[in-house]
Amino acid sequence: MLLDMLGPRRRRMVARLALAAILVAAVWPIAGFAEDAAPAAAAAAPAPKLDSGDTAWMLTSTALVLFMTIPGLALFYGGLVRTKNVLSILMQCFVITALVTILWTLVGYSLCFEGGGGFDSYIGTLKKAFLMGIGVDTLAPLALTIPESVYVCYQMTFAIITPALIIGAFAERMKFSAMLIFMTLWSLLVYSPICHMVWSPNGALGAGGLGALDYAGGTVVHINAGIAALASVLVIGKRKGHPTTPFPPHNMTMTITGASMLWVGWFGFNAGSAVAANGAAGMAMAVTQIATAMATLSWMGVEWIKQGKPSALGAASGAVAGLVAITPASGFVGPVGALAIGLAAGAICFWGVTGLKKMFGYDDALDVVGVHCLGGLAGAMLTGVFALHQFGGFSDAADKAGLVGQLIKQATACGVTLVYSFVASLILLKIVDVLVGLRVTDAEETEGLDTTQHNEVGYNFSA
Repeated sequence: MLLDMLGPRRRRMVARLALAAILVAAVWPIAGFAEDAAPAAAAAAPAPKLDSGDTAWMLTSTALVLFMTIPGLALFYGGLVRTKNVLSILMQCFVITALVTILWTLVGYSLCFEGGGGFDSYIGTLKKAFLMGIGVDTLAPLALTIPESVYVCYQMTFAIITPALIIGAFAERMKFSAMLIFMTLWSLLVYSPICHMVWSPNGALGAGGLGALDYAGGTVVHINAGIAALASVLVIGKRKGHPTTPFPPHNMTMTITGASMLWVGWFGFNAGSAVAANGAAGMAMAVTQIATAMATLSWMGVEWIKQGKPSALGAASGAVAGLVAITPASGFVGPVGALAIGLAAGAICFWGVTGLKKMFGYDDALDVVGVHCLGGLAGAMLTGVFALHQFGGFSDAADKAGLVGQLIKQATACGVTLVYSFVASLILLKIVDVLVGLRVTDAEETEGLDTTQHNEVGYNFSA
């Protein structure tokens, strides 16, 4: 009756208001339920809580990985160069540790682990620059049982050793000032994007994106550093006298000691990547030991056959090759996979430092390309095989992708890392060369970097 008394326009308005009221009445209970259900669901989920056992293990792992660079890598590399350059190598490892620590604090951690989707899939934001928002009680967002400060320091040690690996390629011929500028740029513009793409929850290549498997750094650390090492030796050129002049290690005792420290420290690298004191850490430790031992014997066996005698340097290099290759696989494979990866790594990396280097003639002084790039590639690709349950692995994601599918994912991640790191490293090296010059003079190279770059006259002996 009342509607009949209204005009057509007013009737339509009343109808619309009535329809809106009906919709509100229908939706309101659902909205209310959602509001009530959200706290209930949150209450049902266990609250994040610091675990003292996990924290203690991660503190230990952080110290172990730092121990890999200083003194482990420093001694390993230091023993391999000539006496007149040993202190320059130790100095470079030592100062890179300091330099990357500051870069990591300022922006590195944020660039690697902050950010959501879109462009943030490739590089992080500056939300946690200067470690803003990280306090005494802040828990790590990727591992809610340890302090974020511990996770920051743990990942910092990875960011430290990765550029330090590269120095072995251009040893005995790069200016210290050029090295500092290059490592600063490389850490921010090469390491950070690759790390973010692989390990950030929303990264383009890792679990949040493509689905490539890299437990502890096959792509992020070893392929990344190894291909950058190749770029560096191509740009800087060969040492004076290469290849006719021999460059024998000056102190194999130092090198074996450094390799032993790397072996021990690597348990923090791989088992620590579980970010907890649990069964995953235990298996990662076991397969790391198995693969390293197998690669040592594999390299030694091939060398024995090819060259007539096994060498101490060969055994140490084989151990490092095994450590490199098992790194991406350590959280996904079982003992059988570890044996296979170690066996392959020893043989492949031996060929890398003998056949491949000789074939192309580049002067990779301490065989970073042959061990880290090739070893990382071998490990990353074999992860795609032995991570599957049918081959003794533990990755449900690999099972879901299937053997071929996971191998494609692994190859894609390796390819992106190779291309991006190589091209970016070339560009950065050219920029540094224009700014300060990359290489020492011929006279400085002859005299040695210990005196010409660091004035360590009292410690220099002709070699």
